[in-house]
Amino acid sequence: LLSLSLSLSLSLHHLHFSLSLSLYTTPILRGFFCGDPSIMYPYLHREAIPDQLLITGGIIITGLTCYRVHYRGVSSKAFVRNLYVSCLYKELGSFLFGCCVGQSLTNMAKLSVGRLRPHFLSVCGVSYASLNCTPGTYVSTVTCRQTDHRLEEEARKSFFSGHASFAMYTMLYLAFYLQARWCWRGARLLRPLVQFFLVLLAVYTGLTRISDYRHHPSDVITGYIQGALTAYWVAFHVSSMFKDYSSTLSPSLDNPPSPSSSMSVCVSLC
Repeated sequence: LLSLSLSLSLSLHHLHFSLSLSLYTTPILRGFFCGDPSIMYPYLHREAIPDQLLITGGIIITGLTCYRVHYRGVSSKAFVRNLYVSCLYKELGSFLFGCCVGQSLTNMAKLSVGRLRPHFLSVCGVSYASLNCTPGTYVSTVTCRQTDHRLEEEARKSFFSGHASFAMYTMLYLAFYLQARWCWRGARLLRPLVQFFLVLLAVYTGLTRISDYRHHPSDVITGYIQGALTAYWVAFHVSSMFKDYSSTLSPSLDNPPSPSSSMSVCVSLC
């Protein structure tokens, strides 16, 4: 119960820290070199994969986890009287904890680095001609004509891609989850095929951020790495999806596992 409360409080702390960074902190005002073509792209109002779609994906994963816990009889050894709550936290708490950690790292990087997005000049409402600057010189400050200060602040949050990070984390975590919990032996290639399409969807999400002129390629690559590392850390070192399986199936010299016991373990994990 103590570990349950501690993990929950840490998740809420990370969520509060992430929201505080986004709402009450402005990004560092970073300059640029006159004539830099990487920030001259147009601003596209429509996004290929908006924030609402990513949030929907996270809600779907949460709903599937709740369904599995409620209808598949997941066990838990936590000292919590409500078995459903303890089992739900066991399966879902680690995932949400990773979401909070990843979002906190993303917001901290965006605000502390302040890298300009590819459409910065378009959002700012200025051009190199209007600035009357010499090509190659560093422009430390610029007065934007943009009346919406929120758009101007967002144009200074290019590094690193939150979409790429969140998509890679959720899809890779779901792929790990299927690896640990999917025990159906009907089709050998079905599980790796589903896992491949999940990772492919995450990669596509990051690529759309480049085509929408929201991020530079290095921003997306860094987001991929951060999301993948977070998913691996949470799946193998925070959650119990692989710990349960390895501890239950660990053979001993005195009591070797029988085929029937292995089958029962598979059923309980799935």
